[in-house]
Amino acid sequence: MIKKSLCIAISGLILSAAAVAAPIELETQGSFAIGGSVVQKPGTFSEDHFLSPEGQKAYGDHAYVFYQIPVDPNKYPIVFQHGGDQTKRTWESTPDGRDGFQNIFLKKHYSVYLIDQPRMGEAGLSTVEDNGNNTWSGNPLYQDQTFFRLSRVENKNGVFKNSQFPNTPEAVEAFQRSWNPYSGPLDNNVNAKSLAKLFDKIGPSILMTHSMGGTIGWRTPFYTKNVKAIVALEPGGTPFLFPEGQVPTQEKTKVAILGGAAEGVSLQNFKKLTEIPILLIYGDYIPDQPSEAAGPDKWRSELAMARKFVKAVNDHDGHAELIHLPEIGIHGNSHFLMAEKNNQQLAQLIENWLKKNNLAGKYSAITGKLDLKI
Repeated sequence: MIKKSLCIAISGLILSAAAVAAPIELETQGSFAIGGSVVQKPGTFSEDHFLSPEGQKAYGDHAYVFYQIPVDPNKYPIVFQHGGDQTKRTWESTPDGRDGFQNIFLKKHYSVYLIDQPRMGEAGLSTVEDNGNNTWSGNPLYQDQTFFRLSRVENKNGVFKNSQFPNTPEAVEAFQRSWNPYSGPLDNNVNAKSLAKLFDKIGPSILMTHSMGGTIGWRTPFYTKNVKAIVALEPGGTPFLFPEGQVPTQEKTKVAILGGAAEGVSLQNFKKLTEIPILLIYGDYIPDQPSEAAGPDKWRSELAMARKFVKAVNDHDGHAELIHLPEIGIHGNSHFLMAEKNNQQLAQLIENWLKKNNLAGKYSAITGKLDLKI
């Protein structure tokens, strides 16, 4: 009897462990380039001047896409757009080796498309030389303290108390090695057009953006009808969009260039943002009042501009929401909240929002509708 009970207990433990460590079953995976341009150098190519550019073409300004499609996928894939000085690495394993959003959402049966935007990472080919105006384009990239503080991981006293950041020497080094300089000028419209081509290729999908990828996300529906929703994690660093004539002023910040920016677009384009649900999420350590710490002060300004953006969308009959995590009892998140210790909780928060907006189910061939009982 004891042996039988022990066997049952052990079997239960094995099943429990198997459920936790369930493998990801893929239907397929692959990669491709999307978008881009080609520039022809005048002249005639000659093997006598083998390395000369005359008569040759330069290919560049495309995005690189890595995709994974699970067995029995949900109807709508998720496209992941990284932020400034980052690549698709943002969404992969966390700095301390846990599942990132790529695996978390794969296990929830979403197809995932991770991109390197034009002139970054594995899409590093550019047809335009860097114009020197991008602070983040050079090597060596002496920016470790700058990036850490802009990301609200720490201040002069060290990592914030009760931070969700995985604060070990190994995780810090992995985090610092995730940065990637630009290989050409930052052009948000070039990026958005390549991203739109991806949506045209794969069909209706959900777009998830981070940081400077936010403005790319806002622009993408201008060029495609296949963006079903946008989830923006701490958008900022590039302009929020408003109807022309309704652009708010930028709040002053400790470092002037870091303030939340705004840009006007045609009302016709802006209204395309009112046709889809939009969710913005911000983490912790963002002060209510001006701060002497440049990083938190920057995000005070960005959050204020984000609230104005949400109001503008909703004033034009849109469906935008903003979640400031501390206001709902979730504390300790930095700018890279998708990579922190509670990223499973945040992924579930996002999926609950997708479910609320009828975007999280599988397609039923019988009813022709989304089956949300998953």
